[in-house]
Amino acid sequence: MAQHDQEQLEAKAQKLLEEKEAESRTRSYSGPAGTAITILLCVWTVFQLYYSTFGVMSAINLRAFHCIFLLAFTFLLYPTYKRERRVRKLPPVWDLALVVLTVLTFGYLILNYERIAQNGGRINQFELIIAGVALVLAFEAARRASGNLAILALIFLAYNWFGQYLPGKLGHNGFTLKRVLSTQFWGTQGLLGTGIGVSATYIFLFVVFGAFLKYSGFSRFINDFSLTLVGQTAGGPAKVAVLASALMGMINGSAIANVATTGTITIPLMKQTGYKKEFAGAVEAVASTGGQFCPPIMGAVGFVMAEFLNLSYTAVMLAAIVPAFLYYLGLLFAVHFEARRLGLSGLSKENIPDAMKVLREQGHLVIPLVVLIALMAMGYTPLYAAVIAIFATIAASWLRKDTRMTWSKIVAATVEGAKGAVSVGVCCVIIGVIIGTVTLTSLGLNMGYLILSVVENSSIYLTGLLVMIMSTILGMGVPGVAAYVIVQAVAVPVLIDVNVLPISAHMFCLIYACLSNITPPVAMSSYVAAGIAGSNQTKTGLLSVRLGLVGFLIPFFFLDNPILLIGADPTATIAGSLWAMFTASIGTVALVGGLEGWFVRKSSWPERIVLIAVAPLMLYPGAVTDFIGFAILAAVILFQFFTRRHAPAQTA
Repeated sequence: MAQHDQEQLEAKAQKLLEEKEAESRTRSYSGPAGTAITILLCVWTVFQLYYSTFGVMSAINLRAFHCIFLLAFTFLLYPTYKRERRVRKLPPVWDLALVVLTVLTFGYLILNYERIAQNGGRINQFELIIAGVALVLAFEAARRASGNLAILALIFLAYNWFGQYLPGKLGHNGFTLKRVLSTQFWGTQGLLGTGIGVSATYIFLFVVFGAFLKYSGFSRFINDFSLTLVGQTAGGPAKVAVLASALMGMINGSAIANVATTGTITIPLMKQTGYKKEFAGAVEAVASTGGQFCPPIMGAVGFVMAEFLNLSYTAVMLAAIVPAFLYYLGLLFAVHFEARRLGLSGLSKENIPDAMKVLREQGHLVIPLVVLIALMAMGYTPLYAAVIAIFATIAASWLRKDTRMTWSKIVAATVEGAKGAVSVGVCCVIIGVIIGTVTLTSLGLNMGYLILSVVENSSIYLTGLLVMIMSTILGMGVPGVAAYVIVQAVAVPVLIDVNVLPISAHMFCLIYACLSNITPPVAMSSYVAAGIAGSNQTKTGLLSVRLGLVGFLIPFFFLDNPILLIGADPTATIAGSLWAMFTASIGTVALVGGLEGWFVRKSSWPERIVLIAVAPLMLYPGAVTDFIGFAILAAVILFQFFTRRHAPAQTA
């Protein structure tokens, strides 16, 4: 592709990000103000790196300092209103005032929290005002950086007072203003609760790590290496998109940002190969979304889940292997069957980079990932491993001159990483309002009782369906990790109440929270991909759901039979887990074949219906269902094979 065309696509992607993703709607400063903000972002990064490894600070103080940085940078970088002039020499006076208020309120908490905690949490009138100001500041920051989530949090906050007027199980006795503000600011379940704790540790470090990988040239290596693997196969560019987006998505944890970066390369390639523009956009959106629950890194959400479950990260990573594998297996076969149906070929050999040359010139860029995984395997914490991996990225880039990270690149990566952590971090701050409300009002338990009362016989699958809907709605328009933090607080207890294993319940909610990125009507990943592809947003969103259908189905099959989650079922053997994975893989391919209308050859509608019907038999772990599924599938394959010569010829 010509350099000019590539630049146009990247500009288009940037514009789409500005429309769809909060972190791209930022101000830029010239002169001393720009230099000052760059220095402050670097200082913040150094602060976080130090206190995640060698520094010692109480958890509540670290979260408070993190809040100060998050809110201050939000007020400095995010415009007050949409049409505000973005290029400035100085921040507006009112935003400087908000920054000062942020420092004063959270600074007061840092200086007085221990005293108040020793007094049993009793606060005076002035401290109540401090709490109210901090809450207003958090909502203003969230309004700028993530409007939809701010509205949701406001609804939850109002529930503290108006919930007493609701009938039935969703009602409560009501709470005073002092009780609510005390919980939301001075407690450990509000603004300074789990959400900001996740942001101050895992999210920040892995967002910065992803930025350093980007500036080291790792993205280019992933794309080139994927081309060498599958570029020449049928529908090769689409398979490249799947592999590259999966690898990048599991590192940066942002499906939208992943679409906007890798999509500028992969979507035009898919269109040039012959895929329809809606299909090309949907493939990129689905591939980017799955990276958030794809081992070994899982976009940092795996570390968060491990803490919630009080398990090792290895246990969480093993449990995620089969769902992620089946998700991407289904997507790979979807693009393969679509290519066969359309008569598409792969890229010509001259457009494929030499594998040995790619490994020789860029293979060293994978060293940081090896370091990260090795350190965690040796027992080091994920935070320590992430910090070391950041420095390993710089060191690895220096092994070759053309990938060397200069001082300017290091600063640029630091600034981009810190800026990228702001929008997600603000989401985590305002999530504290939601979690604080859920804790104070027992909304999670009440929601569970309501769902269980609707499902009179406590059917695990009907309960799962209602939780799926709730998880998808709560996750819409919210970054993956933040979405999971919300969902686990409300939805996980519901599943545990119907005897679902905790790890199965968490994995169930995580997958649906992530898949909300491709679920209309707020399918953010799909809409950004549609903009790059020049396709219809609604069609691209619906097609994304079809291509990612395996991801929507798999969680139901490990609800009451966790053998599909490796290590989750203590009674399962390794052989049993591998067999379940094998049969589920066959069922996944059958499902995709039925949806795409191709298996051995082009499939008729009766054949497609049979293939789709076979899928749940193979996905469900059980000897009887496996035998029936294999028998039916074998009959379909034999029938298609022997009638293949009489099928109509496919044209490109």
